[in-house]
Amino acid sequence: MTSWSNDTAGNGQYAEVNGINLYYETYGEGRPLILLHGGLGSGEMFGPVVSLFADHHQVILVDLQGHGRTADIDRPIDVALMADDIAALIDHLGLDRPDVVGYSLGGGVAWHLGFRHPEKIGRLVTASANIKRSAIYAEMLGQQQQVGAAAAEFMKDTPMYQLYQRVAPRPEDFPQLLDKIGAAMAKDFDFSEEVRAMRVPTLVVAADADMAPPSHYVEVFGLLDGGHRDGGWMAEGRPAGGHALAILPGLTHYNMFLSPLFATVAVNFLDEEKN
Repeated sequence: MTSWSNDTAGNGQYAEVNGINLYYETYGEGRPLILLHGGLGSGEMFGPVVSLFADHHQVILVDLQGHGRTADIDRPIDVALMADDIAALIDHLGLDRPDVVGYSLGGGVAWHLGFRHPEKIGRLVTASANIKRSAIYAEMLGQQQQVGAAAAEFMKDTPMYQLYQRVAPRPEDFPQLLDKIGAAMAKDFDFSEEVRAMRVPTLVVAADADMAPPSHYVEVFGLLDGGHRDGGWMAEGRPAGGHALAILPGLTHYNMFLSPLFATVAVNFLDEEKN
């Protein structure tokens, strides 16, 4: 097992926003960057790489609904609703168009921030976040169907369960979280048209052995006007919206968030000169 712990203490606080008491930690200084974790994790899962982001930005590390130190509320786990939470947090903190980096579930939340609240954010990085359910490998869809309260007993040796038991306000809610995550993953989705209309400069990141094939993320880049022509000597052929694509070698869906390469690629994109 890999440790998700962070040796650097953050400044942890709660914000009452959008009907939920969101926990977040802050690290570093500079232009604000909101960092969003994957499903069944928490902001703490970025512990080994958070300093790579904080060397360049003020990092706001959020625990999403029902995850980490943020208690669940009476609503489904839904990336659109969680995007509204983050939009409300941006307003609560008085942030001026922060950049957003999201991985897996957090990547879905990041996409929806771009769809629903483009005026509130600067640049976007979505890592290992699929835009349609049909792109996910069939065997993975089968595994997702097994996620539910009945699986709680079998997860006791996993870092997800151990982290939840250590930090959650109500550790006994773990089976409920599994039920909600399972229900969310069972729903069909296809956000191709929303991606095609994206107005926020976005970096699409995936591992070369991710939950969907690399071709899916190339397809997403194509929806963002990428990959249709030569880039040109002066980059005049790059996507007009400032979008980009990165397929990271030697990684999987399950170690992407721990990789210094992921952090480096994300920060490089965020720190490019804005048009």
